[in-house]
Amino acid sequence: MEDLNSGAKRQHKLMLTGRKTCALSGVNDVLSFDVNEILLETEQGMLMIKGAELHVSRLSLDKGEVDIDGRIDSFTYSEGTGYGTKGESLLSRLFK
Repeated sequence: MEDLNSGAKRQHKLMLTGRKTCALSGVNDVLSFDVNEILLETEQGMLMIKGAELHVSRLSLDKGEVDIDGRIDSFTYSEGTGYGTKGESLLSRLFK
């Protein structure tokens, strides 16, 4: 049986198809989402996805995989890893 808490990092991969569907791996947590914005914690830092009519169609945090549907307008990464670390707010870490 695979030990999910072994500390090994998962490979982060993002595959976008036609700005309508997105498959991600290496996702640690979904911090927030609504129809215009999704905020994820990934192995490569925080990832903000903006668009319209966004929908998380598949979520498997055990495997670190997320599928998103809707009109995707932008992806923005920040260097912050780990929600709430260093005593900084989430917004201050996103917009450094």
